[in-house]
Amino acid sequence: MKKLLIALTLCLTALTSMAGKHYTVIVSLDGFRWDYPDWYDTPALDTLAAKGITSGLIPSFPSKTFPNHYTLATGLYPDHHGIVHNTFFDKVSDSFFSLANKATKLDSHFYGGEPIWVTARQQGVKTSILYWPGSDVKVKGMLPDRFLEYDKAPRLTFEERVEGVLNELRKPEKERPQLIMAYFEQPDAHGHHFGPQSKKTRQVVMQADTLMGMIYRGIQQLPFAADVNFIVVSDHGMTWVDEGHQVPLKSRLKAEWVKSIQGNVPAMIYAREGCTDSIYQALRNIDHARVWKRGDVPAYLHYGTNPRIGDIVVCPDGGYLAQDTPVKGGGTHGFDPAEQDMHALFRAAGPDFPHATLPHFSNVDVYPLLCKLLGLTPAPNDGEVPAGL
Repeated sequence: MKKLLIALTLCLTALTSMAGKHYTVIVSLDGFRWDYPDWYDTPALDTLAAKGITSGLIPSFPSKTFPNHYTLATGLYPDHHGIVHNTFFDKVSDSFFSLANKATKLDSHFYGGEPIWVTARQQGVKTSILYWPGSDVKVKGMLPDRFLEYDKAPRLTFEERVEGVLNELRKPEKERPQLIMAYFEQPDAHGHHFGPQSKKTRQVVMQADTLMGMIYRGIQQLPFAADVNFIVVSDHGMTWVDEGHQVPLKSRLKAEWVKSIQGNVPAMIYAREGCTDSIYQALRNIDHARVWKRGDVPAYLHYGTNPRIGDIVVCPDGGYLAQDTPVKGGGTHGFDPAEQDMHALFRAAGPDFPHATLPHFSNVDVYPLLCKLLGLTPAPNDGEVPAGL
């Protein structure tokens, strides 16, 4: 009798554990503005909104792709995790980080903090990461349980990525990852080329919505559909820059003052020794931009303590680029996150999400939210689980 009671207790414990096990799928649509669903037909995202959470994400400064995807993964501001721009100079290692250079992009020393896939793996939670920026880099000596390198050819089509996400969920329970993350590079590319309010961008926004619908319907066909949380996010928004809206920098500076200028929204100027003040004085009163020394960046931007940031930071006003070459017109991002054009998408539905519309919240809050959904103890981070979630 005693053995029977022990066996029943073990079975009930196992069933309780299985019943409480939820899966999380999070997909990032690069450059998907928070208000695209107001402009264009997005029935799949509308369905998520009707069943779960409607909100938006306030990106971290600078509102660029790589820094913000790593912020989503770590809950740290770029100033704290070290990926301070898409390109930057590291004085300690005397080396440049560039997305165009695979060797530097995969160099672990650039990446601080602890991404969610490392937190999960350390605590015994399986992960599968499909092209999420930074997921192919060893952090703390660890990689996700399964991942695909974005730069490795042939790159999967969008439809193949959808099927890849669903195939991970279709695996036997013992092999099934509890966290699945996937990245899609649209509508960012079209937003840059054609601007956010264009027929071409409308088409890719609707295509992205169709893909999200395919994932959602695939989830609903699973026998454990009620245990799957589905989250759709973006890294930043997109705004239009008119032709001729450039803020020249080099023409105002002496060449011997400047070691390097990286980026144009914001522009980071690395000064030669003893030349920071000269650069600042030459630029401080320029039109259509704010200019700061690294340590004087306003506190609300959470930026300016990391030595990888340029000695001078030039933040152009919305709709301008800090560069000398003429602007031809198009879409871009990177601006002050206080500008709503920079805000990103957040939709979520599943067993752990109520039906609610929430104020926009900081993207540093996504990491602690994922930890809560997965039952993980979070690493130190700058965020908190948003109120209402």
